[in-house]
Amino acid sequence: MRTDLTSARAEHGGSPTLTLGVEEEFVLLDRSDGRPADRAPAILALLGGEPLVKHEFLRYQLETVTGVCTDLGQVGKELARSRRLAARAAAELDCHLVATGIPPQPGPGPCPVTADPRYLQLMARYGFLAAGPGTCGCHVHVGVPSRELGVRVLARLRPYLATLLALSVNSPVADGCDTGWASSRYPWWTRRPSAVPPRVWRSAAAYDATVRRLILRGDALDERGVYFHARLSPRYPTVEVRIMDVCLTVDDTVLVAGLARALVALAIDDERRGVPVKVISGRRITADLRAAARHGLAAHAVDPYTGFLAPHHHLADAVLNRLPEPEPIAGLLRCLVLHGTGADRQRAMLARAGTPQRFAQFLAEATLR
Repeated sequence: MRTDLTSARAEHGGSPTLTLGVEEEFVLLDRSDGRPADRAPAILALLGGEPLVKHEFLRYQLETVTGVCTDLGQVGKELARSRRLAARAAAELDCHLVATGIPPQPGPGPCPVTADPRYLQLMARYGFLAAGPGTCGCHVHVGVPSRELGVRVLARLRPYLATLLALSVNSPVADGCDTGWASSRYPWWTRRPSAVPPRVWRSAAAYDATVRRLILRGDALDERGVYFHARLSPRYPTVEVRIMDVCLTVDDTVLVAGLARALVALAIDDERRGVPVKVISGRRITADLRAAARHGLAAHAVDPYTGFLAPHHHLADAVLNRLPEPEPIAGLLRCLVLHGTGADRQRAMLARAGTPQRFAQFLAEATLR
């Protein structure tokens, strides 16, 4: 994120608009064979310090960031611009920028870790568990007035994490084959000890105590390395939702970013009105997340208001029905349901690609749509 979210709150019709920002992680694939391409340092040098594009854990990954936004149209424009910028630089070095939650082909050798002191420390302590095959997520930051309120928001987000994952699933292909998972990133990502749903903490002090325990027992290097699926950002005054795969297209990202912000706004409203938190067990939430990662939108999860199982697009519709202005999120949701998730579209590409090179090209083209 490029600026301070506390200074970027806007007023519309007398009610505050929650700020948001988005971080997206991408894989670089070689044009010649479709394998991960160890060229991120060269691409960043070519871009000459462009603040929208940054390095990531592995040298075949890049991250792009938006600024602080109050409007989903602004989010979409910034996402599109940063994707185009990074893709053009990648093309100059004979590789593709692709939005997929996991590389579709294995790399040519050992994991090429970016020469950043923190990354090297993570690799030295946790080895392949830290890097994995190079998973790529989408992180949505939503500005909140205080950490105390942020902790209460996390409790209310828990039942909807599986829905956000189901909408964003975009990593069905690994080792050149369909893995059977809509998000094969999810089982890799959750090997990390701290990559778990947030708890229902009573205060920010209780949240901080949990973070300290994870660090002290070696399950995280530092506060930034506590990878709750939704957390209080260690760097910004935001709730950071991290469960999503990187989305295949900009529209998909705008959808999940808009829905994440809507969920935070509704949680704040419920908290201020004294609406009780809907208590769902951690075991149930974990089961719903696993089903979403396996089956995408075909999975069902517990509706926190009725207690019954419902498909994820119905749960998303129920959230949108609570909003005074559901568009443009509702329109983007209709398109996703009609055309399928990123995982559905990747599977269709794989069926017609024939070669890893062609599949990489299809992914690169979809990334810029």
